[in-house]
Amino acid sequence: MANVIIIGSGPAGISTALYTTRAGISTRIIGKDHGALGKASEIENYYGFSQPISGNDLITEGIEGARRLGAEIVTDEVLGISYGDKLTVITKSGEYEADSVVLATGTSRTAPKINGLREYEGHGVSYCAVCDAFFYRGKDVAVLGDGSYALHEALELLPTSNTVTILTNGKEPEFPVPQNIIVNTSIIDSIRGNDAVEEVHFQNGETLHISGLFVAIGVAGSTDLAKKIGAVTQNNKIIVDENMSTNIPGVYAAGDCTGGLLQISKAVYEGARAGTEIVKYLRNNDRKNTSSFS
Repeated sequence: MANVIIIGSGPAGISTALYTTRAGISTRIIGKDHGALGKASEIENYYGFSQPISGNDLITEGIEGARRLGAEIVTDEVLGISYGDKLTVITKSGEYEADSVVLATGTSRTAPKINGLREYEGHGVSYCAVCDAFFYRGKDVAVLGDGSYALHEALELLPTSNTVTILTNGKEPEFPVPQNIIVNTSIIDSIRGNDAVEEVHFQNGETLHISGLFVAIGVAGSTDLAKKIGAVTQNNKIIVDENMSTNIPGVYAAGDCTGGLLQISKAVYEGARAGTEIVKYLRNNDRKNTSSFS
């Protein structure tokens, strides 16, 4: 049976699931938490509620509605996506294959305030290990982050790099440290170099010489995941067509990660559009596969 994995359990992801499950598509929703919306105490500008509702309650009701229709809800952290015979979603606890994937984890609203980080983007600062590891073969690199996502990126770099250091910027790592990866918990002062990254300077006066710095703070957002499979992004948003489809067949995006109005109503609409288009996409593929064996 054709199946879809929706990454993100907010309004865009749940809205997608309501359409795919009702169409008989096996639907799995993977989300770590309720994200930024879950922290909203009162929402007064969303249709259908005569009284304010909290973001947490709105998300909970949405998830239960999708579960009632048959969607499988998985609480897990997504670390990456690969593209082979099928799409494979890589999580902290395992891997899941899918015929279609929806990116709906919202957008990152914060960035680390480290001098030089933005200035060296594209010149030694990267946000995708699987995309750019090739350029740092045999060189010393570092990963900025303290969670499972940072560890995942470091492990991606390990086979090709000379050394890999995880920089936690003052935090304790949330993972057991592998023997072949260095962890430095010092607070970062700045990123420095000439035409490209050459050094990380710490507040304690120490210096780390590197050729590349890979940013992997918190959890992987939709744009981070999109880059890993070659989906086009621009200015921290995923580029989609009118059907919410990316340039990668079977991969869709909906909600804040596509840019524009960062509102629940927009996310719900885009999720609905993605859901209806996924149903068409998977049914067309099923017909093609059936015809090839007839």
